[in-house]
Amino acid sequence: MTKSLSLGYSPCPNDTYIFYALTHNKVMVPGHTIEERLEDVETLNQLALDRQLDLTKISYHAFGHLRDRYVLLHSGSALGRGCGPLLIAPSATDMKSLRGKRIAVPGRLTTANLLLQLYGPGYENLLIIPFDQIIPAVKRGDAEAGVIIHESRFTYQQAGFHEVLDLGAWWEEDSGLPIPLGGILARRDLGSKTTQDVDLAIRASLEYARQHPGEPRAYIKDHAQELDDTVIDAHIQLYVNDFSLDLGEEGKAAVETLLSRAEARGLIPKSSEPLFLT
Repeated sequence: MTKSLSLGYSPCPNDTYIFYALTHNKVMVPGHTIEERLEDVETLNQLALDRQLDLTKISYHAFGHLRDRYVLLHSGSALGRGCGPLLIAPSATDMKSLRGKRIAVPGRLTTANLLLQLYGPGYENLLIIPFDQIIPAVKRGDAEAGVIIHESRFTYQQAGFHEVLDLGAWWEEDSGLPIPLGGILARRDLGSKTTQDVDLAIRASLEYARQHPGEPRAYIKDHAQELDDTVIDAHIQLYVNDFSLDLGEEGKAAVETLLSRAEARGLIPKSSEPLFLT
């Protein structure tokens, strides 16, 4: 008898690319079926906080609040260099000028917001809205600036915005490590065997997508904000890399450093739980 596992991930091209094979019966988790749920990243963060998902894509910021109930998988992460969130504004400005001003962020528990808070104090006046609404909101004047992620990285200049700070580049220079954006979590009570099987299946799903690059395209376009093939390809190339296959030692060090710095600033609770179950 098979058991169903709920899997949450975003509708962004990097996630639909990675999970296509797993959710279309090209790759299987032994003894289990997968029930996917596509939501924006902050909704996924909240669903995990409410313990509603067995497996989920998560912001590493949110993972800092979830270590007592979820473990990190080795595969499926969005982590790398040159792929961090961007702080943008309608006109040229600097970080000092934005202290105390309202800044739109794609979720309180997103890594985008965590990086903004780690940069320094004075950026706590937030407008919390979905990532795809940030550019329109800043354009309307609802906020002085916004932190953008996903496809918006490739389109903000066309909308007439200026980059204030590449938060990912700041992190890389300050820490010497790649930036951990999002990871895949499994509930601790699923146990080692199921967790390991899921981890291997996610890796196999990504390998399938790489071997059959055209096959997931229709599924990706069904959910993407931007339908232009060039934007979709750039998105996948930026956020899907060898760290997505396996975090490895450098990826693990990046996650540990991000969480330890957040703990030191009091932005997440301290935890003695291990990152991985297997």
